[in-house]
Amino acid sequence: MDSRTKRRLSPAQLDEVARDALGCGLTSSEELADGFANAVWRLGLDDGREVVLKLGPPPDLRLLTYERHLLRTEAMVYHLAQPVGLPMPALLRASFDDPVLGGDYLILSALDGVPWNRTTVSPAEEGALRFELGRHLARLHAIPGTGVFGYPYAGLTGHTWREAFLVMIGALLDDAVHYNTRLPATIVEIVGLVHLNAHVLDQVTTPSLVHFDLWPGNVFLDGDKRVQALIDHERAFWGDPLADFVTPTIFGELREDDPLLAGYRQEAGPVRLDHAARVRLALYRVYLYLIMLVEDGPRQYPEEAYAPTRDLTTRSLAACLDVLRAGSRNHAHV
Repeated sequence: MDSRTKRRLSPAQLDEVARDALGCGLTSSEELADGFANAVWRLGLDDGREVVLKLGPPPDLRLLTYERHLLRTEAMVYHLAQPVGLPMPALLRASFDDPVLGGDYLILSALDGVPWNRTTVSPAEEGALRFELGRHLARLHAIPGTGVFGYPYAGLTGHTWREAFLVMIGALLDDAVHYNTRLPATIVEIVGLVHLNAHVLDQVTTPSLVHFDLWPGNVFLDGDKRVQALIDHERAFWGDPLADFVTPTIFGELREDDPLLAGYRQEAGPVRLDHAARVRLALYRVYLYLIMLVEDGPRQYPEEAYAPTRDLTTRSLAACLDVLRAGSRNHAHV
């Protein structure tokens, strides 16, 4: 989808980047339009390789607060996750505050698979893929952190998960005020519901690396319809592993019989979906749906393309706020 955050480079500029970063010129370039924040190109190099260039938004463009230094977060994930065998492209070059382009960019090895959302799978293949994805999530979450929760590169952190999450959602609601985002409840009510339910976050005592954007478009499949690679790690944060079950079940619920859970449990052990866990999931869905609504402010999506997503997200956010209302009433009676 087109957005204001995507920068434009000419073929000559792309050639200059490739020569500076990899010592090769271009034989071809194709912009990949699927992403929402960064500008992305698939480049053919004169040494026969194909690579992907991800270019961050213009440095002077105001983004959502958590989006500060997105590509630095993504580079961190590559450095931490590749050694543990997580399937992903190879990071070939990372440049921050680049003197030629300004801002940040990454160059990654190109994939020959297809995104999950662009291929047809049978119910049996779908179940097998979700099981496999659950195992990969468990491996991601096993990567040791430094003891800090939140987004280190964006400066939204805390010494506890509750502290970090309240900072994260507070920054997002500040962004909603700045961009005058239409929401299904007032900012004051949303803040109140989050704080009334935030005690459940104290169950999380160790920061895990959370992708938080694993929808089918960010999962590439090989010719056998197995997971080839997980991509787009820029939204990652240090927090609750349970948060990574939100995007694979977006606009729905996490069910006990989901193969995603079975694969995760095989790799990582028990995952309890008790009442407190359901409230935590509701908090993370509120956070995700808020992101999806507020990000239209800096990106200014084309109205016709964005309207159906905005309407569905608004309804889903309202339903999750109802879950928090029920949770706050139950907590008040304890």
